[in-house]
Amino acid sequence: MSVYWNSLVRGLSPYVPGEQPRDRKFIKLNTNENPYPPPPGVIRAIEEAAGAELRLYPDPSCTLLREEAASFFGVKPEQVFAGNGSDEVLAFAFAAFFEPGAKPVLFPDISYSFYPVYARFWNLPSRTVPLKEDFSIDCRDYLIPSGGAVIANPNAPTGRGLPVRDLLSIAEYMEREFAAKGGDDAPLSDRKEPVLIIDEAYAAFAGEEDAVSAVPYIDTHPNILVVHTLSKSASLAGLRIGFAIGSEELIEGLCRVRDSFNSYTLDRLAQAAAAAAFREKAYYDEANRKIIVTRNRVSAVLADMGFSVIPSQANFVFVRHPKKSGDEFFACLKGRGILARHFNTGRTADYLRVSIGSDAEMDAFLEACRGENP
Repeated sequence: MSVYWNSLVRGLSPYVPGEQPRDRKFIKLNTNENPYPPPPGVIRAIEEAAGAELRLYPDPSCTLLREEAASFFGVKPEQVFAGNGSDEVLAFAFAAFFEPGAKPVLFPDISYSFYPVYARFWNLPSRTVPLKEDFSIDCRDYLIPSGGAVIANPNAPTGRGLPVRDLLSIAEYMEREFAAKGGDDAPLSDRKEPVLIIDEAYAAFAGEEDAVSAVPYIDTHPNILVVHTLSKSASLAGLRIGFAIGSEELIEGLCRVRDSFNSYTLDRLAQAAAAAAFREKAYYDEANRKIIVTRNRVSAVLADMGFSVIPSQANFVFVRHPKKSGDEFFACLKGRGILARHFNTGRTADYLRVSIGSDAEMDAFLEACRGENP
């Protein structure tokens, strides 16, 4: 503890990102990066933006990016907010839509580990809702008075997805509860309607037959904010591009928070790349289809070898070795030059989250699993 830190900093337990080694070459299956490169059109857009205009500040409103995203998702540009990765967008959303000293914010006890970090940072009351024994979310557990909720769909690190109708039931409950209090006619303390944040970082990997996105419902449910990233589905983790889609009221709230910190959150290169990425649907659909095929193949092979594999709709699998502890399995893979992610606590202690890499990388992973499971 430093004598220079204030009480807020002293009480923080920061998020720990996946290992990024520099000492040797690893097969990196620990940070859910896309194994396929961005398409040539995105690279050209970056090259064209890397000119004399870099001396000028970028567009603070990310206008072109938001227009392309709006066209892609069938919404209005005013319903899109862009930020420096979905982590920043989520941090702004916690600040904008949840209330210190009010009812607790709900999120699963096993989910993206940044959620409790944000809650502590913004001094927000929170409550974790236990997943079921099979690591699935039961949306009925969220039909209680709250200050709002955050649900990743598909969830991380488990990869399990939810039908959109289940999530809509939470938004509808929040709407009914708010209306029952009198809405705008209620006492001042009750005039804050809860917001449901749906983190769809991995929705592109669910497959068309298992569509999970809540974006089509933002007009009928203006208390839903959907958060996305281009790090995974668009192979742009190195540029840090996130965005949110929701009602114009929610987007304005995010803008108010952003402009109280830093109006220029996305640089010119990132904005150009993102706008171009939204025009490359065919390329990304094919790349992400390959990831889905590889994920399903790897899951089946692991199950045949006796591993416990949680059904995944994301670009990773959550697996448990039939004989080794999570610590042992993690160490064995690392010794063979393969990095996975180990969340070594509670019910997840014996599981590893393994990102889906290229077919060659996953073949190497499976071969390592065979060697560690004679």
